[in-house]
Amino acid sequence: MGRVLLAVLSVGLGVALPQSVSALYDVTPGEIPGKPGSIIRVWPLEGGGPMGGNANAFRILYRSTGLNGEPIAVSGAVFIPPGPAPAGGRNVLAWAHPTYGVVPACAPSLMPDTAGLIFGLNQMLAQGYVVAATDYPGLGTQGIHPFLIGISEARAVIDSVRAARDLPDSGASNRFVVWGHSQGGHAALYTGELAASYAPDLKLYGTGAAAPATYLIELFDADKTSPTGKELTAMALYAWSHLYHYSTNGVVEPDATAVYDKMATDCIEDVPEFLAIDKTEKPLQREKFLAVDPTEVEPWKSLMLRNTPGQAPSGGPVFIAQGTADTTVPPEVTKRFGEALCKQGVKVSFVTMQGVSHTYAARNSVGAALNWFGDRLRGAPPHSDCE
Repeated sequence: MGRVLLAVLSVGLGVALPQSVSALYDVTPGEIPGKPGSIIRVWPLEGGGPMGGNANAFRILYRSTGLNGEPIAVSGAVFIPPGPAPAGGRNVLAWAHPTYGVVPACAPSLMPDTAGLIFGLNQMLAQGYVVAATDYPGLGTQGIHPFLIGISEARAVIDSVRAARDLPDSGASNRFVVWGHSQGGHAALYTGELAASYAPDLKLYGTGAAAPATYLIELFDADKTSPTGKELTAMALYAWSHLYHYSTNGVVEPDATAVYDKMATDCIEDVPEFLAIDKTEKPLQREKFLAVDPTEVEPWKSLMLRNTPGQAPSGGPVFIAQGTADTTVPPEVTKRFGEALCKQGVKVSFVTMQGVSHTYAARNSVGAALNWFGDRLRGAPPHSDCE
């Protein structure tokens, strides 16, 4: 199944990448300072471009802003439609990916088929979008991935749009939309909240989220006994404990440390692996490793609360898609979040997908999302499903 990574922490910053790969993602201290979104390095994406190879595809290293305002390097991918850009430039679609892991080797841009991880990519390119797909900090580049830390995700997403514009011949304009799934839905919602203040040079036209992580305390509590929930909880504790130097003593069972470490540093590489976790085909997910519920104790509870979206203005209209068969993000939690946005006066378009699981939420809603984004970019008034 997936690649289970060894806990190689000799540099104290995370799991090491294979030498042949890490050399491409490594940056020197002197390369990092610079304007957020500016390109550090660019090279062709492994596997070539989508649309039968007619689209251009690149791996990129670009500059962004860390949790404490410091300059950092972030990796990702950019996909550019074939042919000349139209007058006025191309619109940009920022893709925010679901959880693939929390250690450097889990970056989507390192996967054998990066393009295949983005449902509807060919459709996006056919509609003329430049697609910017960040890895998020600490995935690809060395460091600790700030898993489900909203401000970190949002800055990386926004600066990926700037990086796409910084690529020669991309033809990217300053107009963008953001579309994310699961953790990426969380990132997309935070992008909407931060875009205007963090990047006044860009214009966000719409935020779309498929099965987004919203009320984190409720989600982690609901998922704590499921195979997927155990995997995500292990990843969260691992990332947060390393990022903030919090001890997991008292939270992780002493005799389950090996199980916890393996779960936390696993990379979920493809859809079959998501399905295997859901079906409890991975033996580690049957194990118990928590001594207490982290949703009920500090500092974990406060971290979840602090990184729940919806505590700031949405930044514009929001599209939300949710499957009724989702056991990772319960539909009622997403519905309640949408209703809370409505009460704030946000125009919310809510798409319910009967019988659709968490794994396929983005696949089954991308067509509707692209139609909604197209309407926003054309200036059509947003429809609202708020009652």
